[in-house]
Amino acid sequence: MFPFRNILFPTDFSNHSKCALKYAAAFARDGNGRVVILNAQDAPVPANLLNFSEHELAGHQNHSLSQVRAGAKDLLKDTLLQGLDVEPLVLEGDPASTIAQAAVDYGIDLITVVTRSRRRLSRAFSGSIAEDIIAEAPCPVLATKSPERDFVECTTDETHINLKRIVLATNFRPSSVAATQLATQISNRMGAELHAVYVIGDYLDQISAMFPEGGLTALTRLRSYIGDRMSHLADGAGRRAASHIAEGRPYEEVVKLATRIDADLIVIGTAAHNSLFGGSAVLGSEVERVVRNAPCPVLCVPAAKVVTPLPALVTQPVT
Repeated sequence: MFPFRNILFPTDFSNHSKCALKYAAAFARDGNGRVVILNAQDAPVPANLLNFSEHELAGHQNHSLSQVRAGAKDLLKDTLLQGLDVEPLVLEGDPASTIAQAAVDYGIDLITVVTRSRRRLSRAFSGSIAEDIIAEAPCPVLATKSPERDFVECTTDETHINLKRIVLATNFRPSSVAATQLATQISNRMGAELHAVYVIGDYLDQISAMFPEGGLTALTRLRSYIGDRMSHLADGAGRRAASHIAEGRPYEEVVKLATRIDADLIVIGTAAHNSLFGGSAVLGSEVERVVRNAPCPVLCVPAAKVVTPLPALVTQPVT
C-alpha cells in the first residue's frame, strides 16, 4: 500500500488547485512513480486535445478547450514535476465520478485534492464535490488546504517529504482497519511518531446520567476495553507509537490532538460505499468536519473491501 507510486492530481489549472501539486510530486518522487494530471470537462473533449495545433483549436466550437490546452501545457512546465513521469488527461464527465473511474483505470494509489477554508471548499471542488471525491475514491485521498501546516519541503527543483508526527483516528471498526495499516506503514517508513486516538462519544456520558444504575457500569467497562485495545495497537505499531483516549465530539478531539502535538498529517478511515457504481456517495459528518477543521493535511482511507470466500463445491460420486 505504501509507498504510493501512481498519484492522481485533479486540477482546474487555477493557482489555488496547484496547492496540492507539491504533495503529488513529493509522493511520486518518493515512490519512484508517476503523476497523472486530470482535468474534467462538462462538454465533449477530443481524445487527442493536447496534441491539437492552434489552427485546429481555432475551428473548434468549444473555445474553452484552447484555455484547457494552454493550462495543461503550462502545468507540465512546473519545476515541481521535473524528472518525474507525468501523464496529462483531459476527460469529459462529472468531476467526482470521472476522478474515481480514472483512479481505477490508471491504477492510482493516491489522489490529492485541495480545499479552501474551514467553512468552504474551493470553487473547483465546491460543496459536496470535494466530499464526493473522497467518498467515491477507490484509493486514499489526501485533502489539503492553504494555509495549513504541511509536510513537504520544496527546494529549487525538488520536493521532499518531512513527516514527524502522524495522528491516526481509529474506532476499531472495519472502516478504520485499512487506515491503521497505512498509517503504520507511513510512520515506519518515514520514521514519524504515530499518535493513535480513540474518541468515546459524548453521548455515552448522557446515557450514564440518564441510567446511572447501568450506564455508568457500561461506560467504565468500555473505557477499560478501549484502553486495552489502544495499548495493544500502540505496541504493535512500534516504539515510536503512542495511544490517546479522549471523550467528546470525535472530530473536535481529533483536531485538538493534532493541533496540540503539531501533527503533520491526520489519517482517518472512511466507510465503505457503492457510489462509484451507482450508489449514493455520503461522507460521514465527522470525517467531513475533520477535513474542514484540521490544522494539517488529512489522508482519507477507504475501507478495505472484504471478500467473502465462495463456499466449497461439494461433488457427488458418480454412480
